[in-house]
Amino acid sequence: MKVLMLGWELPPHNSGGLGVACYQLCKALAKNGADIEFVVPYRAEHNIGFMKVTAALPQNVAQVISSGIAYDSYKYVYADGREEAVGIFSQQKFYETAVSQLAKKRTDIQNQFDVIHAHDWLTFRAALRLKQQTGLPLIVHFHSVERDRAGGNAGNMLVREIEYMAIQMADRVIAVSQHTKDMLVADYDVPADKIEVVHNSVDKEAVEPLDQTNAYHYLSALKTQGYRVVANVGRLTLQKNLVNLLYAAKEVIARQPKTIFLIVGSGEQYFELITLAADLGIAKNVIFTAFQRGKNWRDSYAIADLFVMPSISEPFGLTALEAIGYGTPVLISRQSGVAEIIKNCLKVDFWDVHEMANQITAVMQSNVLRDTLHANAYQEYDKLTWNTSARSLFNVYEAHALGGIA
Repeated sequence: MKVLMLGWELPPHNSGGLGVACYQLCKALAKNGADIEFVVPYRAEHNIGFMKVTAALPQNVAQVISSGIAYDSYKYVYADGREEAVGIFSQQKFYETAVSQLAKKRTDIQNQFDVIHAHDWLTFRAALRLKQQTGLPLIVHFHSVERDRAGGNAGNMLVREIEYMAIQMADRVIAVSQHTKDMLVADYDVPADKIEVVHNSVDKEAVEPLDQTNAYHYLSALKTQGYRVVANVGRLTLQKNLVNLLYAAKEVIARQPKTIFLIVGSGEQYFELITLAADLGIAKNVIFTAFQRGKNWRDSYAIADLFVMPSISEPFGLTALEAIGYGTPVLISRQSGVAEIIKNCLKVDFWDVHEMANQITAVMQSNVLRDTLHANAYQEYDKLTWNTSARSLFNVYEAHALGGIA
């Protein structure tokens, strides 16, 4: 099976979970026999041996990744070194044009691939152009929906139009959870049977072992004095609901003063959240680390007694699985996809600040509860594999590449 894959990022040049999910999914697909060419909008070294990675544009990777999938402005870097300030929609247009030109340069491209597979809205216009040029079947993969990213609001209407057109024109739609599928059906009036749910998973072989010494020496020292740590790892955006987490933190700290909240990530709410923590009088109990990679990232999970993912709407939520893998129980919002596959965890409605505080406090006060929650969650985690997701996608590929109906 030869797959032309369109994506916005891959590790180590990723701004979040989208790149990780694409990487792990492609790795599993390759193990199952897929021949993948993955087209990204930048030039960089990835050191990936299981698929071909192609740069659609000769631009600076840092400029692309620094914007993530937000609407921030950044610069497009031309091949001759000239720079031009553009917004995310201009960047998307550059990518669409470049992918189309790549296809035109390759003669008989429709016979070189069996299917086009595009990840999230930034690649969908390019994917639709390719489908028009080649006649190949198109699979569009939703890792998030605009209403998710807008924290339950309508969001950007141009993005919504792109998502709508992709759903209508695609041969098949993939959603990372039933939660996401239900949102697509409600927002875009698409028949439910056109959408296949393929959950994200974990690659346990890629989980690097922890060192004996945690990178957060100050937190390790505090824990010897009876302190407990609550962690959150992710983008600091409206969707992730960190405002409500801080309000819950105020209640927790009032009951359990020896509680530290570790907030790991960057985003447009960074300074707003720092200010809010100060206004709530809990600044000395809240640590903001900004974006982390490698050991610091792994140790953020490992140092915690509880990982909290309070998202307003979370298509899946890989960070919850990462936390379990590194030894930490989780509290997640009921409005998340990962809640569909992990049952042994604490769950709360994103808006219920008081119940969030109650559940966090319960874990802070009971090592037995903490350890039992993690032990039971790990049993579920240990059964997960990307191969299950890859086999589901192969069924979709084969049905459409052979002219059938999935």
